[in-house]
Amino acid sequence: MLTSPSTSARKPPTVLVTGFDPFGGSPVNPSWDAVHALHGRVISGHTVIGGEIPTIFGTSLRRLEALMEEFQPRLVICTGQAGGRGAISLERVAINVNDARIPDNVGAKPIDVPIVPGGPAAYFTGLPIKAMLQSLVDHGVRAEVSQTAGTFVCNQTFYGLMHLLAQPRWQGVRGGLIHVPWLPQQGQPSMRVEEIVRGLELAIACALSTHQDIRKEAGALN
Repeated sequence: MLTSPSTSARKPPTVLVTGFDPFGGSPVNPSWDAVHALHGRVISGHTVIGGEIPTIFGTSLRRLEALMEEFQPRLVICTGQAGGRGAISLERVAINVNDARIPDNVGAKPIDVPIVPGGPAAYFTGLPIKAMLQSLVDHGVRAEVSQTAGTFVCNQTFYGLMHLLAQPRWQGVRGGLIHVPWLPQQGQPSMRVEEIVRGLELAIACALSTHQDIRKEAGALN
């Protein structure tokens, strides 16, 4: 994890943005590369805290909760890598199942295992994804609304985040998951890390300023 940005005696409000460590044999993970670049920036008066999440079932959620407790964010955006996608994907829904196609970083490969036994089947994002989509597209960043976050550690972290935010302890805090494409050196389709960072900055700014999502159709990427 990165060290906390220096602050005055009264800490400014924070946005927690997380990315995952490399997995599946790749030496890099674009989600963490982008989050690392965002750490310490100030967006709409909020300091961005970047946190690295291990690609490990269970451990990822414990790490996320520890970061939330430490930094008390007003907004939480988890990011992850989605190889094969050519746009920044604003995830709509997290489902209550771990069903791994490949092992995580300690070799675990759960099949049809609930993330929270007895929990809701799914949670919708707390982010204004249609407004975020419009902002990204208007600024020339490739983006889309995605209807599936998969069933690997990204989805587990997304579901776990929304389960936490449903508790009274975190009332008023919003959050969700954004998937980003591969970097060019990982394969195609891809996106340069600078463009991913720009897209995440726009998404964060939009989420902080938009409290009711737009309802209109948002173009062919929707």
